[in-house]
Amino acid sequence: MTDTINANSRPSDLRITDMRFVDLVGVPMDCTILRLDTNQGISGFGEIRDFSNKFYALQLKRLLLGENPCDVNKLFNRIKQFGGHARQGGGVSGVEVALWDLAGKAYGVPVYQMLGGKFRETIRVYCDTDVDGRHSGQDMGKALLKRLERGYTMLKMDLGIDLLVHEDGALNAPLGYVEALRGFSQQELSFGITDKNFETFMRVPHPFTAVSFTEKGLDILEDYVSQVRGVIGTEVPLAIDHIGHVGYQSCIRLAKRLEKYNIAWMEDCVPWFYTDQWVELSRSTTIPMCTGEDIYLKESFTPLFDAGAVSLIHPDVLTAGGMAETQKIAAMAEERGIAAVVHMAETPVGGMAAAHVSAAIGDNFMAMEFHSNDVPWWRDIVKDPGFTFVDNGWIALPDKPGLGIEELNDDVLREHVNPKRPGLWESTAEWDDQWAHDRIWS
Repeated sequence: MTDTINANSRPSDLRITDMRFVDLVGVPMDCTILRLDTNQGISGFGEIRDFSNKFYALQLKRLLLGENPCDVNKLFNRIKQFGGHARQGGGVSGVEVALWDLAGKAYGVPVYQMLGGKFRETIRVYCDTDVDGRHSGQDMGKALLKRLERGYTMLKMDLGIDLLVHEDGALNAPLGYVEALRGFSQQELSFGITDKNFETFMRVPHPFTAVSFTEKGLDILEDYVSQVRGVIGTEVPLAIDHIGHVGYQSCIRLAKRLEKYNIAWMEDCVPWFYTDQWVELSRSTTIPMCTGEDIYLKESFTPLFDAGAVSLIHPDVLTAGGMAETQKIAAMAEERGIAAVVHMAETPVGGMAAAHVSAAIGDNFMAMEFHSNDVPWWRDIVKDPGFTFVDNGWIALPDKPGLGIEELNDDVLREHVNPKRPGLWESTAEWDDQWAHDRIWS
C-alpha cells in the first residue's frame, strides 16, 4: 500500500525558508511573481497585484520564516493587518495564494479541493479587449469579433475619456485640463502609469475633478458603442470599463444613452467607497453597476451589499486578500442576490489562482476575466508544454496539486524582466531579521 502515499512532503514538518521574486513587463501589465521556498524542496507561487510592488510582500517575510505554510488561516490572520485596498493589498494576497499552493502541493490536492471543491467543471471567461491609439468603434468591434471567433462568449471593452480628449467640445472641464490630458497615452489615462506629473489628473477622485461629458461627448460615445454592436451583434454580453474621472452624474447620463445597447455592466464608474453614489447610479439606470477590484477584505464590501448599491461585484484575488477571502466575498454576495465576476489581469500564477476560486464560487459566479489574449509568450511562463489555460473561451482546471503549476520557465521570465526592477529570484536576506512592535492594541 505504500505506493499510494505522497512521499514528496511531510506536511506537518514543512517550514517556510525563503521568499523570492521576479518583476515582469508586458504581461500586458507590470506584474510581480512571488515564490515561497521550504525546507522540503517544494515551492509555492503567488503574485503581487498588477502595477503594485514587491515591498508590500517583503515586509511580511519576517512573519513567515519558520512557519508551516499549511496553516494558511493562522498566517493570513497574522499578516492581513499589513494589507490595504487596491495595489496595497497585493502583498498579503500574493502570500496567501503562495500558501495555498504550498499546502496543495504538500497534500497532493488542487487548491479548489481545499476550498471545498468545484461548483463547475469549466469556467466561463470574458475577454477584456484593448485597441491601441486613436480608433473607431468599428476598429473595436473588429477586435472583439476576433474574440468571438476564438470561442469567447462574453466581452468587455473600455469606453470613456480616452476616446474624447482629442475631440473639441466633447468634455466640459477647467480651462487647460483637456489640453493637458492630450499628452497622455490611453494606458496612462486608464491607470496613471507614467513618469509625467499626473497628480492633478489621476489622483483626484471622480467627484472633485469638475470634468463632465458634453452632449457632443455623449454623442461620440454612443456612436462608438453603436458601431461596436453593428459589428458583433446584439446577442453577446458586452461590459464597459474605464469611464474616466468624471462625476456620477455624467455616468448616469451616459448609462441612459447606452441602455438600448444591452450593456452587461458598467464598471468602476466612481471609486468603490462612495456607497451613496453607487446607490444613485444603480437606481438611475437599467444597466447593472459593478465594482470591487480595488476592495481589500470582505468587511469592506459590506456597505455596498447592505445598501443594494451594485448588481455585480468584481473582486481581484490579488487585492481582496487572496483565494479564501474572495470565495467568502462571493458567498456574501450570493446571499444578497448579487452576481460575482472575477477580475484578472496578471500572469498565469494570478490566472490559476483566480480560476481555482472561480471554480469554487457558488451559483452566483458569472465569469472570470482574461486580459492577456494578445500576449504570445503568456502561456510560456509555465514550464509545461500542455499548459493551455483558456481553451475556446473556457478554462478546465487540471487535476494537479496546488495551483497546478509545478515549475516556471526561467528563460521566458528572464526575457521579460522589468528593467526598472531587474533580477530573477534574487536573495531577499536583508528582510529576514526585520523587527517592529506592530501589535495594534495595548
